[in-house]
Amino acid sequence: MTYAQYTTLPQWPNAYPASGASATLKLLNEDFIVTELPLQLPSGAGEHVWLDIEKNGANTAFVAQQLAEAAGVEERDVGYAGLKDRYAITRQWFSIYLPNGKMKGETPDLTRLQHPEFKVLSQSRHVKKLRPGDLQGNRFRIVLRDVTGDSDAIEGNLKAVASDGAPNYFGAQRFGFEGGNVEQGRAMLAREIRVRNPKKKGIYLSAVRSFVFNEVLALRIQQGLWGKTLPGDVMDEAGRPTGPLWGRGRVNTTDQAQALEMGVAEHHATLCDGMEHAGLEQERRALVARPLEMAWEWPHADQLVLTFALPAGTYATSVLNEILRTTEPDRQNEPAAVE
Repeated sequence: MTYAQYTTLPQWPNAYPASGASATLKLLNEDFIVTELPLQLPSGAGEHVWLDIEKNGANTAFVAQQLAEAAGVEERDVGYAGLKDRYAITRQWFSIYLPNGKMKGETPDLTRLQHPEFKVLSQSRHVKKLRPGDLQGNRFRIVLRDVTGDSDAIEGNLKAVASDGAPNYFGAQRFGFEGGNVEQGRAMLAREIRVRNPKKKGIYLSAVRSFVFNEVLALRIQQGLWGKTLPGDVMDEAGRPTGPLWGRGRVNTTDQAQALEMGVAEHHATLCDGMEHAGLEQERRALVARPLEMAWEWPHADQLVLTFALPAGTYATSVLNEILRTTEPDRQNEPAAVE
């Protein structure tokens, strides 16, 4: 695969017939409301202060920086379970390592922290730091505006997704602008460039791994295998077939499923061989994203409101892509004050 192909993401296929409809996504921050579903709530005691925060127009890393500054700690002492959208209203938990012995005086009351782009709703102590992935999932309320197209076709796809789920593709944000993180990852794994920054290295490895997973899922859909279980598939706890998150070790699939996955690996040999040498271990991810408690309404003829919950690591945009085509406002010329 050439450089140009890795810097332009493929148009991975949909599971259902295209509705031909389109809509505007995230015209306003309040059009995309995300509430984190935590694995646990703070116990009230421990060396870490947990903060329930609502942010509006700020990204997660920026909030973490502000919290570190307000608490007088290093950024590495601030934890969170997942990244949340900037152009949205999102609610999520953060943790700050503030052992009592380290404090001079009482624990700061961070609910008093004033910032135009986020507010601390509550704080409590807990025994552990929040780390990436420490969440059940996220609940969404999404307003789609300027909807155009066949409403019957939209309804058909809504019902199909609610019933049978959507392809569990990694979203475009995983791959960077125009897929640039995948190409950087390829160049890094091929030893054409050297990446010293551990954070950037992790981002590139994640992009490459996610790209290969999407390629496996796309091939199954192209071959008419959506919603089907293949001989040799590895199933998750919910009984759904899974795809590979590439790394060291043999793939767990056998028979037809293994042949399909190995065919993709051979096509992207530089990526897969590189991930093995980078020390990543073979893991699995469900091929189907099944929204929970999915509901929708039409407040106006050109406005659709969706609500649903998704497990951790599942992208709302992958669900929306099965219903209609969405576009977001052009924000390239906006000041990047919180990036």
